[in-house]
Amino acid sequence: MPNHNSGPGFQDGGITVYYFQPTVPAESGSYTFVPFQQGFRMLVGNPMRRVNDIDPDDDPALHATTFRCFNGSDAGSGGSMTGYGPEDSFELPNRPCSGGIRSNIYFPQCWDGVNLDTPDHQSHVSHGIGGFFRVPCPATHPVRLPLIFIEIVWDTRTFNDPELWPADGSQPFVLSMGDPTGFGQHADYLFGWEGDSLKRAMDVCTAQDGIPTGCSALTVQDTDSMNRCKQAIRVAETTEKQC
Repeated sequence: MPNHNSGPGFQDGGITVYYFQPTVPAESGSYTFVPFQQGFRMLVGNPMRRVNDIDPDDDPALHATTFRCFNGSDAGSGGSMTGYGPEDSFELPNRPCSGGIRSNIYFPQCWDGVNLDTPDHQSHVSHGIGGFFRVPCPATHPVRLPLIFIEIVWDTRTFNDPELWPADGSQPFVLSMGDPTGFGQHADYLFGWEGDSLKRAMDVCTAQDGIPTGCSALTVQDTDSMNRCKQAIRVAETTEKQC
């Protein structure tokens, strides 16, 4: 289904990706911070998960891949509360969301400092201890990476009519890999920055406003140019704007 704000003058679907500079507790002292390197890969979430089988004490894992149920135009909890608010859930929302549904996904920000990838695409990285912002890295993964947060707003407003929802109290959506629960929400990171552009950006673009045009180290595309930069359809299936 389409994203919100699609159309002339807006980004034509896609996702919003945030690269956060490292934030650490004052008591943690010095730390090693590096940008991602060529060949780096990682995975957050488990596409095979269909139940909440995560240790309840593993705070970051419980909140790394959540769904935000928007109530109309109310953006809900923001900042470090994203993923923790009353509007957020690990599974797909069990009620109509009048403003649509957003995927909130935090990638691990701590690295073992050695492996660019591992067979499971996960064991070389770790979330910080106890959350995502101003938290220390575990001793097993002492090198701090940029914290990546991505959001995707799904326009589910067509399904706001309760009559379209199952009578048994479940919800009607299925993720594209066949998951009807949402517990299998996941995301993959593959390094694709050109040359040393990410390092240059992380070195000098330290403003907290997140406005790309304020980062002189990067070349910024206008919206029309961005919308024209697309891969051709490679899989024969019904997708956005074809329903």
